[in-house]
Amino acid sequence: MKQRTIGDTDVSAIGLGGMPMSIEGRPDERRSIATIHAALEAGVTLIDTADAYHLGGHDEVGHNEELIGRAVREFHGDAGSVLIATKGGHLRPEAGNWTQNGHPAYLKEAAKASAKRLGVETIDLYQFHRPDPAVPYADSIGALAELLDEGVIRMAGISNADVDQIRQANEVLDGRLVSVQNQYSPAFRSSEAELELCDEMSIAFLPWSPLGGIAGASDLGTTYQDFATVARDRGVTPQVIALAWELAKSDVVIPIPGASRPQSILDSVTAATIRLRPEDVDRLDRSLATA
Repeated sequence: MKQRTIGDTDVSAIGLGGMPMSIEGRPDERRSIATIHAALEAGVTLIDTADAYHLGGHDEVGHNEELIGRAVREFHGDAGSVLIATKGGHLRPEAGNWTQNGHPAYLKEAAKASAKRLGVETIDLYQFHRPDPAVPYADSIGALAELLDEGVIRMAGISNADVDQIRQANEVLDGRLVSVQNQYSPAFRSSEAELELCDEMSIAFLPWSPLGGIAGASDLGTTYQDFATVARDRGVTPQVIALAWELAKSDVVIPIPGASRPQSILDSVTAATIRLRPEDVDRLDRSLATA
């Protein structure tokens, strides 16, 4: 599969988002593991997770991390090049309820707990999940700097960040910020400025919900007719064209579509083989501008 880069590591141009395998409506474990293994067999080498991807409650914390860590260890092929990215600082005390905790002491302990659940000594990529309004942003990022220095994590990133926070995080990390994970899709384009800054700074930009979420993904071709038209011309799904459109935005973009069945991720990875013509990208951009 086409490669892109996070920090000093080459990864697949399309990653796998693990969240749907652990929240409401999640499949049984057997199907989830089959989905992860299908992704690995297709050449996916980036898997995204978080300690907050679960149904809610203390006993569920880290459900997705444990699932992904186990599936990668049990994979029958070579998983040595797989990069698992996880996040901390966003909590789900109960279903439907999300809170933040950006206190440095908490983040440091959360990262160590994530490493244990993943079954690794050092986390490949650890991202601050969401800013905590009760804690100075620089203090939260300072915890990532300490985790890097202590060897608990190999690379550091941030999520749900604005332009100023990206610049501040990179400064606090002394130039070691390698990724920004923000929402971005045909339905949600308010992170354009952050994407452009990441391109300027050569920082990986990882769109979450790159197809517009579960409901948005299924309706994408109906909501955005031009994506459906380009998809028919290429013999692929509108969802594949949406991912290809994101890849065409910049070489730093690495979409991480969520999946809970093998067919979904196998469809998504074909986006890495699609090279949209400039006129296709312009057409899609214009259609979104008037949507």
